[in-house]
Amino acid sequence: MAPIGRADRRAPIVYSACLSNGRDMLDERRKRLRFRAWRRGFREIDLILGGFADARLESLSDSDVTAFEALLEAPDQDVYDWVVGRTPAPISHETPLLAAIRAFHIAAHIATGTPDDA
Repeated sequence: MAPIGRADRRAPIVYSACLSNGRDMLDERRKRLRFRAWRRGFREIDLILGGFADARLESLSDSDVTAFEALLEAPDQDVYDWVVGRTPAPISHETPLLAAIRAFHIAAHIATGTPDDA
């Protein structure tokens, strides 16, 4: 297949077969995100983001998946502080997805009866 979008040499090569199979690409993104969510290196945020990924990742829209990818690029301690409300998140990360993760975290603590910083 011929590449498309080669006017700019710096642009990645995109093949039309990839474009016709967008659902598979989104599924692959979700698999990578689930793995990354559970392996952050900071146990508390692993439990929050990994649990959220297991429970909600399949139902996220493409824009929410993109927001989750961006959130996983942020430092672990910062994300933890944003989720538990210690510090406000920057505008770039203050998304409906972050609000959903906060709600998920609060609901998990209510269900288990554990304190917020446990």
